[in-house]
Amino acid sequence: MKMAAGFAATFGLAQSASAADDVASSRMSYSRFLEYLDMGRVKKVDLYEQGTIAIVEAVSPELGNRVQRVRVQLPGTSSELLKKFREKNVDFAAHTNTEDNGQVFLNLLGNLAFPLLLVGGLFLLTRRQQGGGGGGMPGGMGGPNNPMAFGKSKAKFQMEPNTGVTFDDVAGVKEAKNDFMEIVEFLKRPERFTAVGAKIPKGCLLVGPPGTGKTLLAKAIAGEAGVPFFSISGSEFVEMFVGVGASRVRDLFKKAKENAPCIIFVDEIDAVGRSRGTGVGGGNDEREQTLNQLLTEMDGFEGNTGIIVIAATNRADILDPALLRPGRFDRQVAVDVPDLAGRVEILGVHAKNKRFEDEVDLEMIAKRTPGFSGADLSNLLNEAAILCGRRGKTAISLSEVDDSVDRIVAGMEGTRLNDGKAKSLVAYHEVGHAICGTLTPGHDPVQKVTLIPRGQAKGLTWFIPGEDASLISKQQIFARVVGALGGRAAEEVIFGEAEVTTGASSDLNQVASMAKQMVTTFGMSDIGPWSLQDPSAQGGDMIMRMMARNSMSEKLANDIDVATKRIADEAYEVAVKQIRDNREAIDVITEELMEVETMTGERFREILAQFVEIPAVNIPGEVKMATVNAGGKL
Repeated sequence: MKMAAGFAATFGLAQSASAADDVASSRMSYSRFLEYLDMGRVKKVDLYEQGTIAIVEAVSPELGNRVQRVRVQLPGTSSELLKKFREKNVDFAAHTNTEDNGQVFLNLLGNLAFPLLLVGGLFLLTRRQQGGGGGGMPGGMGGPNNPMAFGKSKAKFQMEPNTGVTFDDVAGVKEAKNDFMEIVEFLKRPERFTAVGAKIPKGCLLVGPPGTGKTLLAKAIAGEAGVPFFSISGSEFVEMFVGVGASRVRDLFKKAKENAPCIIFVDEIDAVGRSRGTGVGGGNDEREQTLNQLLTEMDGFEGNTGIIVIAATNRADILDPALLRPGRFDRQVAVDVPDLAGRVEILGVHAKNKRFEDEVDLEMIAKRTPGFSGADLSNLLNEAAILCGRRGKTAISLSEVDDSVDRIVAGMEGTRLNDGKAKSLVAYHEVGHAICGTLTPGHDPVQKVTLIPRGQAKGLTWFIPGEDASLISKQQIFARVVGALGGRAAEEVIFGEAEVTTGASSDLNQVASMAKQMVTTFGMSDIGPWSLQDPSAQGGDMIMRMMARNSMSEKLANDIDVATKRIADEAYEVAVKQIRDNREAIDVITEELMEVETMTGERFREILAQFVEIPAVNIPGEVKMATVNAGGKL
């Protein structure tokens, strides 16, 4: 308390000493000063530098007769000036150089006081962390809060985890949840398994795309198991200092052994578990040293009985094989994007705290969102709730859900097109997608056609995927190629080859990708049922991908290009023929589309059925809400 008081006093003196400098920016001429003195507006004068500088307190009428402090350069202190001070009852004083030097010293001391206190406080904190300030306190020499303990683990530790997440909060990943429920049961009642000779798994690796619930599963395990829980990110092992990562791994497992049985969760393990030999520096790479230490701790000469390591990654292809073998990560659990039933469960979890209108069916929303992860579905309902509040509604309707899906998949709504050639071209382009997709057997049904721009697209054609299909036929892929080329075909047939625009660029990219996959991956070309894609070329390692490219012969590469072009040419011929044969229907649909700007799939098929018979396989049984497949982007 004395030190603090002294500091405050010193700081106050320093401020007073620098008063002359504080008003350096406010100056007054000598003649103006004499005028103020004659009018009796000067109240106080402090003389510095042997009477050549004066700090004046005067009443300023421009500031509402408030007292202003200004600096005046004097030609010197004359007896006439001092006499005038006495006549006007001005309070004046002269300050000597000795006094000024003392003020400078106090000013310097005041500026240094805070840095000195800060350095002293950090020193005392460090001594306390090292055990010098109170032995036996948490966070001693090995505490992660020690600023000097670079090699200590930064893992967050919870003796009695209270994450607020249980298995009831995890939906859409039934298989993965069952595996972890088994591990939790092993931790709670190990005698049921050890009685028949079973051993507890040493590690479990969660593999899946981002947002599928890998970290959520780990939180649920921590909340259900009731055992000590360590959580750390893979990037926290790696530092710029050599040997720090390995030291942190050793410290982490040392603490885990002291609190066994327990769980260690490593998020984004690919940051430290990448295959060895691919980094810069070879075997001396700091990351590889960290990985070697992790391998040793998980399955070395010393057993880690009661320690379960759970890791999560979305890049399992780049992990080191030694890390994936049994004895380290005994189980690899795939946490993929949910199917229809999984999406319904996930939507049910996130819809608990939201109010919906009676017409909203979660199953219909799930049908519209194939390929959405758990995080995507949570974001969808949140966007719908925000949109509902913006529109002043009290409950979420299908309109908000529909607009939220469009916004997430295609982007924000842009400026609408004015009537003219551009709008007409966009309308024919999108109707071309819809016509070719609807009349080609195997294609997904049309959900809606819109001229409302979103993102980079001037118009959009949405399709309804059927059941979640893990197996897609050659007919279905070819139909999608035809549908993607429908926009370009409509531009060429209706406006002429010279009027073809750049709007089909994204469609052509999709066509090239699908056609090449048919040739190289699925063996759906005249080359034969061969897989012509080297697995190394699909991995995450750049060096392996480059080597895979050079392993293909020139003749085979040429055959692949020819087969890919043949598929695209055949599909384009089909698309052009469908546009020419149904020109009357296209004109009628386009005219109405330009008026309403958004046409539902039901209305589109109703008009088209008046001119041509629609293949039965392309007609959905029941269409209330549609699922997005961004087939037509302009």
